[in-house]
Amino acid sequence: MTMVSGAAPVTVKPTAPGSGLDLKAALQRMVREGASDLHLKVGRPPTLRLHSDLVPLDMPPMRPEELRSLAEHLLPPAQLREFVEMRESDFAINVPGIGRFRVNVYQQKGTVAFAMRAIAHAAASIRDLNLPPVLEQLALKPRGLVLVTGVTGSGKSTALAAMVHHINERRSANIITIEDPIEFVHRDVQSHINQREVGTDTASFSQALRRVLRQDPDVIMIGEIRDLETLDVALKAAGTGHLVFSTLHTTDATLTINRILSFYPPHQQNEVRFALANALSSVISIRLVPRSDRPGRVPACEVLVNTEAVRDQIRDLSATLNIPDLIKEGSMAYGMQSFDQSLMNWYSRGVISYENALFYATNPAEFALRIQGVDGTSDTNWDAFRQGSSAT
Repeated sequence: MTMVSGAAPVTVKPTAPGSGLDLKAALQRMVREGASDLHLKVGRPPTLRLHSDLVPLDMPPMRPEELRSLAEHLLPPAQLREFVEMRESDFAINVPGIGRFRVNVYQQKGTVAFAMRAIAHAAASIRDLNLPPVLEQLALKPRGLVLVTGVTGSGKSTALAAMVHHINERRSANIITIEDPIEFVHRDVQSHINQREVGTDTASFSQALRRVLRQDPDVIMIGEIRDLETLDVALKAAGTGHLVFSTLHTTDATLTINRILSFYPPHQQNEVRFALANALSSVISIRLVPRSDRPGRVPACEVLVNTEAVRDQIRDLSATLNIPDLIKEGSMAYGMQSFDQSLMNWYSRGVISYENALFYATNPAEFALRIQGVDGTSDTNWDAFRQGSSAT
């Protein structure tokens, strides 16, 4: 096994000395079966996240000393020190012949636990991931803040990598990424890509972001907006002519905008509303829905594009955000779509079940009526989705 944390790879054995855990075999099963995650916890066998379900492998339950030994064996020195101090750490490993994995090691009930996520060696295309084609247009905009949101495991990093890949194939740009850790490794095609990993190439997100504008970027990709300082730099860069990508742990566009505003105290609300209205390009929110036609999941996506109507509402301190209606009004002209429109498209094409469509719908009762054909005669915004167009 080769461990990658941004520094030169370090070759280590696949199993920690004295451990009965065959990590290499578990990772092989993970990749072979198409699982997204591998969980290692004391008292349980290695467990896969397979199409949203947790599936234990036919292996013995793990003992505390096994996972403690594995942590000491796998963690690079800097991350081991961080783990000892903070009780959690992130890094990545690359296993020749098997794949690349993002790893989070943490402590629970006084014992060591791992969550390992499989990462493709190369970023897939937007269309290969079944993401809305409008993302191709959004990726090629010259400036603005593009936010990809969703719960943990919803595919935010994968979607970001696909958009960076799209730029790389079609535009000559200097792209700077700041990640913790680096997940998808991009190779220069048309663009010049510099990937910086927190802990290896820079001490922190904030340190990297303080200097990123001096590195002549056209495109900046920030792994995640975690604090006010990161958000400030993202808004400043997007407002001064750069294209900025990042993620937030929010579930839809309305919550995303409210979350951004909540970073700031009340006396700055007017200022930040104007800054956000000018800097925002789009918000893409993702929910992964189990397929019914074959194993796997598909992305149901809400897409908000920052039109003049959206900008006006963000600026207005007295207005309550009404993003769903703005998305509805912009679906035909700007490629916007709601979660429920996306779910209607997948259901109409026989890709997801009626039960899952209702479960993931924002307005299940209204969605059920629309499936029955009960909607306003003047409401044509659902026609393309009900017919199963290419929009997702």
